[in-house]
Amino acid sequence: MYKKLLTLLLAVASPSLFAQTITQRNPEIAKLVSEVSSDSLENYVRTLASFTSRHTLNRDEENGMPAAQRYVLNKFNEFSKQSGGRMTAEIENFTIPADGRRITEDSPAANVIATLKGTNPADDRIFVISGHMDSRNKNVMDADGFAPGANDDGSGTAAVIELARVLAKKEFSATILFVAFTGEEEGLKGATYLADKAKEMGWNIAGVLNNDIIGNSNSSETLISDNLKMRVFSETIPAFETEQMSRQRAYTNAENDSKSRQLARYIKEVGERYVDQFEVKLIYRSDRFLRGGDQTAFARNGFTAVRMSEMNENFYHQHENVRVENGIQYGDLPEFMDFEYLRKVSAVNLASLSSLANSAGIPEEVQIDVRGLTNKSILLWKAPKVGKVKGYYVLMRETSSSMWERKFFTTETTLTLPYSKDNYFFAVQSVAEDGEESLAVFPSPLSR
Repeated sequence: MYKKLLTLLLAVASPSLFAQTITQRNPEIAKLVSEVSSDSLENYVRTLASFTSRHTLNRDEENGMPAAQRYVLNKFNEFSKQSGGRMTAEIENFTIPADGRRITEDSPAANVIATLKGTNPADDRIFVISGHMDSRNKNVMDADGFAPGANDDGSGTAAVIELARVLAKKEFSATILFVAFTGEEEGLKGATYLADKAKEMGWNIAGVLNNDIIGNSNSSETLISDNLKMRVFSETIPAFETEQMSRQRAYTNAENDSKSRQLARYIKEVGERYVDQFEVKLIYRSDRFLRGGDQTAFARNGFTAVRMSEMNENFYHQHENVRVENGIQYGDLPEFMDFEYLRKVSAVNLASLSSLANSAGIPEEVQIDVRGLTNKSILLWKAPKVGKVKGYYVLMRETSSSMWERKFFTTETTLTLPYSKDNYFFAVQSVAEDGEESLAVFPSPLSR
């Protein structure tokens, strides 16, 4: 009797405990997610790891970096046959200048890039999915020793290849770049080259999903085994922040609302919508503690970029020579990877990328009215420059919450909510005709 009464009281007092969450999936995206194959990913990783070394400075045409780059290019070209001419691929050569550290003299290098051209001529947005294909041993200057680099970062490169395979046949409004970078271990050289080129040429890079070390589910030392979570790293204060941006960030308390943080939230929401039995963890750092990745080069140039990574790293199989020592097998070998886990991380990437590339553009000139003291919040914005919308979501969360908690739909370009801006944060995102949502835009204050 007591248990029945307690259950009834809880139901009356706390209806939210029993609230249902409705998940709506786009059937087309769900089908694409189902096509991501752990077998295909394993095949790519094992092939990449079979080259003696993928060190950036390795010039072995038969069994080194050049051969591995041709392999990735051949896969891209194979998949491009499904695209109706919309996908093209190339090895883009460049020179890494000597830096007096890990590059002792000017050295040739190359990125391997597949471009899936968007179908909307008015949509100049570019979304980038990337990983780095160079590997290394404990001595970063060892260009010739056996360095399989299965997980670091054969896993990220494999995800890029697999997404190119699945998405080549699909049409998207925006353009997608599938990039296998070179020179990450030498100081983000390939990513820096492409990010600088994008900035110089005025490319509208709307989001970078960088994948680095995404195929292992077992940690060293702590012995944690968990294939149910992944991490997304996003910067708090933009690397390119100007003095004016800094003042507005401080004025609006937007430390947790950088563009990269909005992308990370988007990936969590969409990834968990389409990938079952999986949690995307938001990490409030631009990368792991005192470490970096290729997304950093894009962030420095003002682009929105995040890093995708496994939840628990195993340092016996990262930046280590292949050997057995004290009964422990060291080295970045394929047999220490979890390819079902890699499939899940790849699927999160695919769902997020597909949704973004077919979304309408972000709402323009998003503002929150602060011209008077009121307990209501008035938001105003303009329609996006690209795409047709059926409406907008005004997002709301408590200041202590990491994720948006409520979505208010409207077909207008303004909405007044009976919630105080002193107690909540807001943002606005557009909703395309087929339901795909844009990235959220944090409002600037409208004071006069």
